[in-house]
Amino acid sequence: MELLLDGLETERLLFRKLLPSDFDAWLPFHEDSRTSAFWSGLPKDPNEACQQDFKRTFYRYSNDLGGRQALIHRKNQELVGLAGLLVQEVDGQQEVEIAYSLLPKFWKKGYATEAAVKCKQFTFENHLAESLISIIHIDNIPSQKVAMGVGMQLDKTTFYKSNPVNIYRILA
Repeated sequence: MELLLDGLETERLLFRKLLPSDFDAWLPFHEDSRTSAFWSGLPKDPNEACQQDFKRTFYRYSNDLGGRQALIHRKNQELVGLAGLLVQEVDGQQEVEIAYSLLPKFWKKGYATEAAVKCKQFTFENHLAESLISIIHIDNIPSQKVAMGVGMQLDKTTFYKSNPVNIYRILA
């Protein structure tokens, strides 16, 4: 199942595969303590956290597990964030997740919702999954608002990688 939105566009964003050369542009995400405020188990060193992030993404790409892709601003070619579709296992069930993370300077401008809507449309138009989820820490209200803005509803609360999370879901 091809879960990458490579080359697709929204009004303001272009999806493309993350490249090793994007590291310096993405590092500020890990340097801002607000981005990891909700999630335990991440490296404290921003460089190490960013390296792990890239390693996971490239592993996903090469093993057909989807992956977050670079969101490039169409006007100035700047990296805005990462978003995409991920094959995940939650409570023993394989799911497809819409995942999104933005550089803090792009927060509260609608980019996460714009990218997530495109992920939802791509999935359902191509019949890639019967439903989509987002795995969001129970205290991460901004990400929960994005999920609801895409039409998702709270499905359940569980643990994911030792973190208490809400699973938001939308059906095709």
